[in-house]
Amino acid sequence: MHLYFLGTGGSWPSKRRGTTSVGVSSGGTVILVDCGEGTQRQLLFSPLSPMKIKGVLITHLHGDHFLGLPGLVQTMSLNDRSEELHVWGPEGIIASWECALCMCPFKPHFEVHVHELLGGEEFTFSGMEISCTAVAHSITALAYRVKERDRPGRFHRERAMELGIPEGRLWGKLQKGEKITIQVDGEERTVEPGEVLGPTRKGPSVVFSGDTGPSQNLVELSRGAEVLVHEATFASDTSDLAAQVGHSTIKDAARTAREAVVETLVLVHSSPRYTREDSFDRYREESMSCFGRVIIPEDLSELEVTRRT
Repeated sequence: MHLYFLGTGGSWPSKRRGTTSVGVSSGGTVILVDCGEGTQRQLLFSPLSPMKIKGVLITHLHGDHFLGLPGLVQTMSLNDRSEELHVWGPEGIIASWECALCMCPFKPHFEVHVHELLGGEEFTFSGMEISCTAVAHSITALAYRVKERDRPGRFHRERAMELGIPEGRLWGKLQKGEKITIQVDGEERTVEPGEVLGPTRKGPSVVFSGDTGPSQNLVELSRGAEVLVHEATFASDTSDLAAQVGHSTIKDAARTAREAVVETLVLVHSSPRYTREDSFDRYREESMSCFGRVIIPEDLSELEVTRRT
């Protein structure tokens, strides 16, 4: 699984950071988590093609997480996209999407399926296992967990040869987890995949907090994940303000990561108040003191996510 940080800032764009959007690529499938204004332009500087995006997960309906979606869909349509697009979000997203189409008089030339979630749903989409929970923001908001599908264990070639399984199509079936039937000394024998495959290789998980204050729901959703992408709008010297507006400080994010026992904490959605380098240096120093492995990505940076050993 690869993450592409298209926009890492919060509230409104700055010269350094665009508004929130992360591309997730796994097994040929690409989805976006949030689509703030300017996302489609950021995609031009990334390895991701807008035409290859199969789905969009919207955490909530504030503009810096949603307003880029109408323009992105219009761009897809103008470039003759025919494949359907799925969009998920909190209650109200269907009405917001219909309103966006009214503001801009155009109709996509492909199907856009918009789904409302309440929190607590689990579903599979194009090989990704997705779950969500309600979090503590100033409006209805969701966090998402995206898990790469498990893969069959490693194929033991020598064992297959010992069993007399001819190389080719039957090996392929076993690697896909299908049992086969072969002839051994004139007798028919069934071979189970477990006889030639190692243990199942579990897929890694990434959690996206969206905008939220401290949330036990988020802790439970994040438990044991390889990566937690958590908003940290404020440094901890403005914790009172963060609490008032339903956002998190760096220390709030670190506490969630520690309690959930995640491997890596990625901090995004920093306030535009930290645009000056000396201000952001203090923000960075605080984050590094709060958790064992912290990443503060720049726009257009990438992160490969592998299963923890």
